[in-house]
Amino acid sequence: MSRGRVIYLLVVVALLGEMAFAMVTTAVQQAPTIDEPVYVATAEVLSREHIVLYNPEHPPLGKLVMAAGLAFVDPRLDTSYQGDQTLQGRHLLYETGNNPFRLMLAARLPMIVLTLLFGLVVLAFARDLAGPWAGLVALALYAFSPDIIAQGSLATLDMPAAGMLLAAFWFLWRSRQRPRLYLPLAGVALGAALATRMSALPAVPLVLLLTLLSPFAVGKPETWWKKLAWRVLAAIGVGLIAVAVVWVVYLAVDPRLRWTPPAGLPRPGGLKGLAVDLLPFPKAYRDGVLIQFQFESRTFNGFLLGHAYRGSLWYYQPVALLIKTPLGMMALWLAGAITMLVKPALRVAALYLLVPAGVMLLVAMTGARDYGTRYVIFMPVFLAVVAGTVVLIRVRWARVATAALVAFVAVSSLLTFPYYLPYSNEAFGGTSRTHLNLHDSNVDWGQDLARLGVRLRTKYPGEPVWTVLKASGVPSYYGIQGKNPLAVPNDQVHGLLVVSDSRVALATGKLQQLISSSQEIDNVGYSITIYRR
Repeated sequence: MSRGRVIYLLVVVALLGEMAFAMVTTAVQQAPTIDEPVYVATAEVLSREHIVLYNPEHPPLGKLVMAAGLAFVDPRLDTSYQGDQTLQGRHLLYETGNNPFRLMLAARLPMIVLTLLFGLVVLAFARDLAGPWAGLVALALYAFSPDIIAQGSLATLDMPAAGMLLAAFWFLWRSRQRPRLYLPLAGVALGAALATRMSALPAVPLVLLLTLLSPFAVGKPETWWKKLAWRVLAAIGVGLIAVAVVWVVYLAVDPRLRWTPPAGLPRPGGLKGLAVDLLPFPKAYRDGVLIQFQFESRTFNGFLLGHAYRGSLWYYQPVALLIKTPLGMMALWLAGAITMLVKPALRVAALYLLVPAGVMLLVAMTGARDYGTRYVIFMPVFLAVVAGTVVLIRVRWARVATAALVAFVAVSSLLTFPYYLPYSNEAFGGTSRTHLNLHDSNVDWGQDLARLGVRLRTKYPGEPVWTVLKASGVPSYYGIQGKNPLAVPNDQVHGLLVVSDSRVALATGKLQQLISSSQEIDNVGYSITIYRR
């Protein structure tokens, strides 16, 4: 192996090593976030009881991956427990003698491994487009992305689905030269994404169209029609493979496909109802889509740029991305997109990167839940590859500018360590001020209960504590013995008032009065504020 290749390999290992260290450290230090206990408990039920019982609104594959990690710690599962999925998650972690730290780390480690593997897909895709240096630029942006590190270190489903979708489009790109090898792989990757999150469904028509149309874009206009029948069959084959993967996942859980629909599950009727009925997936999957429709019909609280509101804003996701993406990364995204559109050799590649990212972003912008950039985590994944193409810019100082911007991203990311979930860029005041612009999983997802317990024991021992927390964990497990300040008159609340920043953002009435009449004295993890009264 040449010296250059050795150095290249060492840089790749260093970038992935940095990312692994950041994710493992984050995973070790954070308490369970809001969604994780549900996924972990569901993973155990899927692997032990072999039945789809909990969390049907998300398919099983991602949770089966978590179960592979949980198998190493052999959790105690109370099969007689009758609570819903939220209570089951809390029961498994805190009420059956399990160690929540060990369970969560075991469930998170497979997600970390997957996130690192998807980094190799980013590297390979960018290399295919613009050469080895493009691969390094893309991998660096991926490895230092605060959003990717934050979501990749959790036992959730957003990152696995995004990575599998990227793999599907990369295989499609490669299938232009070797269709017999890469088209089946594209179908498998698409099926894996669909079997992880239903939010991958909008990518299906894109994958099938690219299977059908991409040879047209690169072939001679007078000859493309001659193989039209074969291309149609190829698109059908990719779709069938994806469908088969979903069925295999459900059959692996329960060969009998036992499923009891939730009571009162609505039927939307019209085009939505017809679309669900036509989905070629198991009944549990189709009912899960109906549950998602039910969520989307509700009205949720939102918070953006300091303003609380009810409902959803169509521009929420773009603005949230603007706040939570490193400035250097956004500059490289833009430069990469322009490069792809300007360079004739790369214009076809825009169909595999820019178009899917744009379409899925538009779909996400119609969502009812303005809760976080995790719903568009595919953006930094896909656009990292796009940004890698800037190495093809031949303008003077372009390489120096690219290196400087990558370094800026790295510094911005390292400075927020290990608080990646509440990251925001310097233009919006940095991580310490994210709570002034965003809430929920952008800032405060219950991840800092353990840190809060340590802070109260070491810095404020013996002081009376009043808490209003957003968390799925049990505060008492972490030594937090707080009273509810909303249950007593304001003049009885004396001592420390501890409030999750998501609660602060949406505070009204009594809670707002308590906060405004207290003095802010401390902050935990940039997600929980401590006041003194």
